[in-house]
Amino acid sequence: MLNLKFIQENKETVIERLAVKNFDARESVEKIIALDNQRKSLQQEAEAKQAQMNIIAKEIGKLMQSGQKEAAEKARQETADLKSAIAGLNSRRTEVSNELTDILLRLPNMPHASVAKGKSEADNEIVKIVDNIPQKHENDLPHWELARKYDLIDFETGVKITGAGFPLYKGLGARLQRALINFFLDENIKAGYQEVQPPLMVNADSGYGTGQLPDKDGQMYYVNEDNLYLIPTAEVPVTNIYRDVILDGDQLPVKNTAYSACFRREAGSYGKDVRGLNRLHQFDKVEIVQITRPEVSYEALEGMVKHVESLLIKLGLPYRIVRLCGGDISFTSALTFDFEVYSKAQEKWLEVSSVSNFEEFQANRLKLRFKDKGDKKTTTCHTLNGSSLALPRIVAALLENYQCEEGIRLPEVLQTFMGTEMIR
Repeated sequence: MLNLKFIQENKETVIERLAVKNFDARESVEKIIALDNQRKSLQQEAEAKQAQMNIIAKEIGKLMQSGQKEAAEKARQETADLKSAIAGLNSRRTEVSNELTDILLRLPNMPHASVAKGKSEADNEIVKIVDNIPQKHENDLPHWELARKYDLIDFETGVKITGAGFPLYKGLGARLQRALINFFLDENIKAGYQEVQPPLMVNADSGYGTGQLPDKDGQMYYVNEDNLYLIPTAEVPVTNIYRDVILDGDQLPVKNTAYSACFRREAGSYGKDVRGLNRLHQFDKVEIVQITRPEVSYEALEGMVKHVESLLIKLGLPYRIVRLCGGDISFTSALTFDFEVYSKAQEKWLEVSSVSNFEEFQANRLKLRFKDKGDKKTTTCHTLNGSSLALPRIVAALLENYQCEEGIRLPEVLQTFMGTEMIR
């Protein structure tokens, strides 16, 4: 959530920067400022009437002592009228405050100055690309055929059990999932991240805290009876650990990593390329989350990008790094770098990670602050997160790029976890 005071003092800047995300913010910003002024006016009027009522209340006692019962009764009626008026003003102020909060929650984060306007992923900037792009051979198979050939993933039984987008991993396919999760977690821990295991369901407050609600309400699976949401990413519960928390300055940066299953309805995605592991409703992912001081958050973002890159290098996968334009960056992000791996058999790039700096956008919603020793005031933190990594398309790229006549040769870093060098 953008800071209300910042919006008031930098109205045109907010409108200009949100236009980079193709969001016309003028009406919303004008409404926010008008509602805040109205809220303040109602509060001032209520406080003035309360002060007036307090004065009259003191006079009633004096009037009663002097025997002026009629005047005292008139004063009592006046205080009753004032009390009723104050209640009406407070009720109206609550309505205005709720409307103000609703508009603020629907206003996207401002993109960083380096984010280009753009309309879609076609306008993203490729900032790095490796030069080991593999060539497709005549007999190369896509990962869904390799999964069937080596009995790794059963898409049809997943459909029977649940529905499309819920694959069943089997044998070495299930072990490959576990191997990747352990590899990613171990590498993240070596990089200074503390492992946590979060719940897979969150309440609405958590969804609002990290910005999935109300923006992505239709994309989340909702359990109506319990008013809970299945998580779309471990970012949500992990970041919400620190909701309504004031950290000590010497605790920063906070660095957490977590594995979780992720659930996304992907509403509106039907008809896109959804074969195999390309687009799922349930998938596994390892996440990294950082909470930092504002002045070092972009240094932290750079470190997270380098860390994710190191994982892809160790897996030996061809990759590229993309800076997202305003038309493709998320509602909550100020700056995002996507990682894509090359799928040899499909001859296309597949997104496997987004690494983002949210600046204070999430922290404002979370009321997440820190205070240094000796300071009386608190400072709003910056939050960051990244996929480290999402498994389905990593698995797709591994199967396709490492296929050979003997089977699928595994990257060296996974062989110990798998207990074998080859999938045959």
